[in-house]
Amino acid sequence: MANAIIVHETGGPEVLKFEGVEVPAPGKGEAAVRHTAVGVNFIDVYYRTGAYPAPQKPFGLGFEGAGVVIAIGEGVTEVAVGDRVAYGNSPLGAYSTERVMPAKNLVKIPAGVDDETAAAIMLKGMTAQYLLRRTFRVGPEHTILFHAAAGGVGQIACQWAASLGATVIGTAGGEEKVALAKTKGCAHVIDYKRENFVERVKEITGGKGVDVVYDSVGKDAFPGSLDCLKLRGLWASFGQSSGPVPEFPIALLGQKGSLFATRTSLFNHVGTRPELEMTAADLFDVVASGKVKIDINQRFALADAADAHRALEGRATTGSTVLLP
Repeated sequence: MANAIIVHETGGPEVLKFEGVEVPAPGKGEAAVRHTAVGVNFIDVYYRTGAYPAPQKPFGLGFEGAGVVIAIGEGVTEVAVGDRVAYGNSPLGAYSTERVMPAKNLVKIPAGVDDETAAAIMLKGMTAQYLLRRTFRVGPEHTILFHAAAGGVGQIACQWAASLGATVIGTAGGEEKVALAKTKGCAHVIDYKRENFVERVKEITGGKGVDVVYDSVGKDAFPGSLDCLKLRGLWASFGQSSGPVPEFPIALLGQKGSLFATRTSLFNHVGTRPELEMTAADLFDVVASGKVKIDINQRFALADAADAHRALEGRATTGSTVLLP
C-alpha cells in the first residue's frame, strides 16, 4: 500500500491527512510512478483552502513531482519502465509515495538534472518559461519588474531573464530576501516592507516605467503594478499570494496608458504534448547550463506536508520546497 496526503474538507494546514491508499494498476495511456521527491507550490494552498475548487472530495494535493516509472499501461509510448520522469501539471495527487497518472504528462529527466531539482522546478520553472518566452518575449532591450523575486518562481525567472540580457527589478520583503534576490539575477531589488515600489520603479527607470510586470502577489500589489508600466506595457498576473485582485473597470487600463493585461495559467501553455516537451526541454537546458541555479532551501517529510504549508503561507520560505516520500 502507498501513502498520500488526502484532503477531506478544505481549510487550514491541519486538514492535510497522511493516509494509506491503494494504487491501481495503470490503465490505457497511464503510467505508475514511484516518487523520489515532490514539489510544493502556492497553488497547493489555493486548493487546500478551497480558493480553487477541487474536482471532487476527498482529493489528493500537488501538481509537481519526480520519480521512477514502475509500470505502464496499454499504448504508452512516452515513457518506459525504469525511466526517471518528472511532471508539473494536472491531475492533482503529487503528494504521495506512488501514483498512476496520464503518461502524456510525464517528461524524461535528463542526466544533468537530479530528481530533487526536477521536482522543484517543473511547475515553477515551466511557469517561468512561458512567462519569459511566450507571455512577453524578454530580451536585452527590456526592463522588467518581477514581484516576489526571492520566491520559487521568482528566483528561476529573474536569473533566466538576466541571462537573456534584460534589466531585472525585483521586489522582496525584508533584508534577507532582498539580499537573496540580489544574487538571483536582479539588478535592483525593492523592499516592499519599507519602500514604495511604484516610486522606486519610477526612480530606477528615470520615470519611464517597465515593459512588463510579472505579478503573483495579487491584491497587495494592485493597482501599483499598473502604475509601474510604460505606455502600452503588459501586466501579467499569474497568482494571488496576498489575495485576489479586486474587480476593476477595464477602462482603468486605458486611463493608465493603454495597458495590456493578462491572467495566465501554466495548464494553458502545456496542454499538448509538443508544448509540454518544448517547455520542459527549454527549462532543463537552462538549468543544466548553469544559467539558472536552483536552491532547494526547505525539505520536509511527506507526512509533514502541513508544516511545509505553514512555512509557505507564513512567507518563511525562500527558493524551492520539496517533500520527500
